Formats: sequence, structure tokens, C-alpha cells
Amino acid sequence: MNTPAILVANDIVKHFGTVRAVDGVSFKVRKGTITGLLGRNGAGKTTALRMITGIFYPDRGTVSLFGSTDGIEGVRDRIGYLPEERGLYKQMKVIEQLLFLAEIKSKKQADSKISAEKWLRRLEIWEKKDAKLEELSKGNQQKVQLIGALLHDPEFIILDEPMSGLDPVNVVLVRTILRELKSEGRTILLSTHMMGEAEKMADDIVLIHGGKVVLAGDLAEVRSSFGRNTVQVSFDGDGSFLPSLPGVTRGTVVNNSAELALEPGADPQKILAAAIGKIQIQKFEVASPSLEDIFISRVGEPAALAQPAEVAR
Repeated sequence: MNTPAILVANDIVKHFGTVRAVDGVSFKVRKGTITGLLGRNGAGKTTALRMITGIFYPDRGTVSLFGSTDGIEGVRDRIGYLPEERGLYKQMKVIEQLLFLAEIKSKKQADSKISAEKWLRRLEIWEKKDAKLEELSKGNQQKVQLIGALLHDPEFIILDEPMSGLDPVNVVLVRTILRELKSEGRTILLSTHMMGEAEKMADDIVLIHGGKVVLAGDLAEVRSSFGRNTVQVSFDGDGSFLPSLPGVTRGTVVNNSAELALEPGADPQKILAAAIGKIQIQKFEVASPSLEDIFISRVGEPAALAQPAEVAR
């Protein structure tokens, strides 16, 4: 944990009228890691990112980037930012748009053409290079926007809901790309309400709820700190009875998988014995709780439950 920090947010606060969207948030992003900024919709994640990227100024607190608190202007070209909302020109051709974005980031046109082709091919939309953005699917629009954040070869990549609009195949593709970028030494701040997705990629997590940090740290250490009192079950049949078994304090069943939080001292073998004969068990594992379960245990509500749009985003 002695790795130098690319980003340090210290006690940042932002109000919109009487709403305190971000309420004293502090966290670090270590160089060469993927940090998940997590929380349900409306938690304050996007507002925090907008303060980090200089779109908003904090009402209180400081943001340090690359060791400086002088703001983003001096380091803007070292940062790639994917906003949650589409920030592209609908009438422009894809390739023209990307070259324009690269020019803004001080990239030479010859270099940006090479980089644009590389990323368009990597994200499997090279054949769409001459299409207008409005002619693309939402998933392909998201790919173009992601390329726009990566085109100038940034050191620090900030992504706000990068999987938005992507089908499962492309989610895996983008996940693979982000891991590759990390392996090259890039630093990534990934904001999402999808706990399971963050769990597959993040080294560190920052969990925000109601504009406050409720949990932060190394993901493996956070999970282990909650103990190994969780049973994960994969099965065939109707497992709806599993959360009501004796010794289970809380459980979620989705399709043919269940995650069950056990009472202190509960015997997992008794859970297994009670399930045998009622369902066909494919996997039964005692493990640390998932991020989803950790979130629910901390704030008492489903992590990925989307809420209506609010000021605190």
C-alpha cells in the first residue's frame, strides 16, 4: 500500500442548493492500479468525478493530481476521461470526431490517425469509421466515447459507467482492455454501480453512499475483513427456499445461483444437508462475502438498484 498516489481527494464537498451531493469524501488512487468508485445511482460518484476533472470546483477540500493541488490544467493531457453522458457530436463521422478529440489533447495528426485505427480495430468498429455517430447503436457510441478517452495515450484514465450500453460480449472485451492498460502501467479510476463488474477488475475500492465514503481499501483485505461466513451455491431447480434456512441471516437468489450470509457459528454443512434433495447442487463454497453482500450489509439496500435521476449523481 506504499505505492505512490496519482490522485488524492481530501475532504471534498459539493452542494447543489440545499442538497449536499458530496459530503466530505476522501480517498486515494494508487499508481498502476484499478480503483473502483462504487455506489448506487445517486450516491455522489459522478459529482466527485466532476470535481476531480475540474468540471466543478469543490465547495471545500482539495484534489491532488500527480502530486499537485494546482488543478487539472497543467495535467489535462495526462488524463483520459469518459463521462457518463454522451459527449460526442452526433453529425460528425467517427474518424473525424476522434481526430478532433486527439487534436484537443495536443496529439499530432499523424500519430492520432495511427492510434485511432488501432483502437477502432481493437474495439471491433473499424468498419464504422466513416459513419456518423447518430447512425451507431448505443453500444458502438459507447465504444467511440471510450476510444476518445484513450486515444491520446493517457497515464490516468477516469471512466464513469464505462459498460453502459454494452452487450455481454463487449463488456468482456472492455474488461480485457482495461486489464491490459493496467498491465502497461496505466492507472484507472472506474466509477460504477455494478458491484459484480467492479469485483472482477478492481484492486482497491471506494464505496460511497449518500455522498459519504462508507468503506474503502484494498479489495481483498476488505472482503477478508468481513470473514468467511458466506456460502455461495450454484444449483439446478428452485432455490427460493435457501434464504429461509436455519442459520441464514440474509440471502439473495438470482437464476441458479445463491449467496447466503450465515449467523455467527452457523455450520455450513447443515446448510448443505438441508439443501440436498431439494435442489441439484453444482457448486457449494464457503467464501468471503461478495461486494454486493458487503454493500447491503453496510447500507441495508440492494447495491445495483437503479434510482430516479437526482441532483446527487
